[in-house]
Amino acid sequence: MAQVTLKDVTKIYDGDVLAVEQANFEIPDESFTVLVGPSGCGKSTILRMIAGLEEITGGDIYIDEERINDIPPKDRDIAMVFQNYALYPHMTVYKNMAFGLKLRKYPKAEIEQRVNEAAEILSISHLLNRKPKHLSGGERQRVAVGRAIVRHPKVFLFDEPLSNLDAKLRVQMRMEISRLHDRLDATMVYVTHDQVEAMTMGDQIVVLSEGKIQQIADPGTLYHKPANQFVGGFIGTPPMNFIETQIVNNGGTPALRFENFKVELNGHLQSALNTLSGAAVTLGIRPEDIQVGENGKNSVGTQVDLVEPLGNHALLYLRTENNSFVAQSDLIDLPQHNAPLTVNFNMDKAHLFHPETGESLTAT
Repeated sequence: MAQVTLKDVTKIYDGDVLAVEQANFEIPDESFTVLVGPSGCGKSTILRMIAGLEEITGGDIYIDEERINDIPPKDRDIAMVFQNYALYPHMTVYKNMAFGLKLRKYPKAEIEQRVNEAAEILSISHLLNRKPKHLSGGERQRVAVGRAIVRHPKVFLFDEPLSNLDAKLRVQMRMEISRLHDRLDATMVYVTHDQVEAMTMGDQIVVLSEGKIQQIADPGTLYHKPANQFVGGFIGTPPMNFIETQIVNNGGTPALRFENFKVELNGHLQSALNTLSGAAVTLGIRPEDIQVGENGKNSVGTQVDLVEPLGNHALLYLRTENNSFVAQSDLIDLPQHNAPLTVNFNMDKAHLFHPETGESLTAT
């Protein structure tokens, strides 16, 4: 397999549309790296530049030590799996998987061996004589993956391959692709807009927004130490709550105030305030860190807007006079709509963000 390196990679469309701005990161050998972000963030553009399907406006891409900017796609030793499967409808599964090898004039015996090995790995050996129209969506996706496996490429590229599948099948295919990565010890780059896919599959995740890299980290770091407000709000379901607050004096120590509520700051949050010049700061707190029905030093009185029971827990959509946020609860007796409810903020798990730049003051 191989390591992929991007150095100051930029893509500009039509002279002035900046799709990717100076992307710098490394995809380690045998890693599963996920590019994630909302539509239009540049993730698929980066993938297509690695594949050679998009021309690079500026910067360099390397596979191992070889600069590949000017190498044609067919010579980059990369296999790509597309969202729409891209199977030939008139060919059987076997011929679809063998087609690329046949073009490269591999011996017939080797083609047969590679196709059969890939089919066994993906549990589609019984489908080799069928045509794509006789396959389900999940089976077609396995064929598309199998067509990539038979190539034995240096790098696998996946461009939102599960978007056309239903929710249950997406979960199953996520597991199968992850197992495939472990079995092949392959270098894989996977693009998705679904942060759940990113968190469950990637060992390295690159979060993008508007063509810029926001953070590169493992799933745990992204969730618990987001680099900025965008990452905190994008990673996590439901996302992190954000509340605009003011720094006030609370008996000689700083605290945060919003509306008529005051929450205390522990040590690591207090030290983060040293980088601020003004009194405003954005408080970030995840739904599971808002404890329902507890009175404490950081309690907040709310009203219930909506309750979403989800089996082993529920999401409570709460409001105060000028703010709204979501709490997660495992209470058996759930509150009713418009009922008053006291919650307590667990400030040990809270985050602070710069009110203007959105950069984290606590992600260290």
